[in-house]
Amino acid sequence: MTLTTAPHAPHAPATPGLAANRWAVPRLLAADIKFSHTVFAMPFAILGAFMARPADGTWARFSGQLALVAVCMVAARTWAMVFNRLADRTIDSLNPRTARRVFASGRVPIRQGRITLAVCAAVFIAAAAGFWFAFGNPWPVALAVPVLAFLAFYSYTKRFTWLCHLFLGVALSLSPVAAALAIDHRAAMSMPALWWIAAMVAAWVAGFDIVYSLQDVQADKAQHLWSVPSRLGIHPALWISRALHAAAVLFLLAAGRADERLGPLFLFATLAVGVLLAAEHVVLSRRGREGLHMAFFTINGIVSCVLGIVGCTDVSL
Repeated sequence: MTLTTAPHAPHAPATPGLAANRWAVPRLLAADIKFSHTVFAMPFAILGAFMARPADGTWARFSGQLALVAVCMVAARTWAMVFNRLADRTIDSLNPRTARRVFASGRVPIRQGRITLAVCAAVFIAAAAGFWFAFGNPWPVALAVPVLAFLAFYSYTKRFTWLCHLFLGVALSLSPVAAALAIDHRAAMSMPALWWIAAMVAAWVAGFDIVYSLQDVQADKAQHLWSVPSRLGIHPALWISRALHAAAVLFLLAAGRADERLGPLFLFATLAVGVLLAAEHVVLSRRGREGLHMAFFTINGIVSCVLGIVGCTDVSL
């Protein structure tokens, strides 16, 4: 397989000013942080919530809690992605693939980015506080600031460790645990299956993030950044990604064994995920960089949706 980066392109010129339209900044930011990629974590947050839902709880109460979970997820991801774009703006400006990102290119002023961060943090903390005021659960708001801090910290990890991919995996693996804790903190602490699913998310995300970073091997080396491909090489990186995805499937099997509510339907979904992840690596090995979009976005989006839908169905029956 050959996966190479494009030749180094000239520095993208800054674009002064913004369109007069007041929606210009939100549109540019939404396109830059790829809002649709929320699909990677949202289904697992919903699954965590369903797993922690008390059997005697009303659907009206649970619907309100789910709404707050969704708001928290969107706000937290937007915070993390905007923070990443701000923290990496200099790095991005020197990479041909990322030089057109909004802060690297100057299309959106840094001040607007900081305002967006403040708004996202305020929305996240307010929604987390909603669990306390509406449902008597103070844990979400108590942990809100530490969660935001950890999500921000990930952006700096590639400056000093090739475990940066695993840090990203752990950041996304917080979603099912945090959602379960918001629904019922006692249940969240006593469900081994929930923690196996979180481990699956961490391994799965780290595996596909290694694949995604194959695009930037030359740029990472030039800037002395840490990633598995830039530090260990492309072929070792691919094998590490495969090992992580194999581990992810094993973690799903462990989750199914740990919770009797996750029955044959979940087992079938686990086997389907194994096939999808194997297909992802086959596509990469055969098509190289041309297959990256299908391997990274399409297949992994299907993985998260399948597990989320099937898991929620199983624990609800």
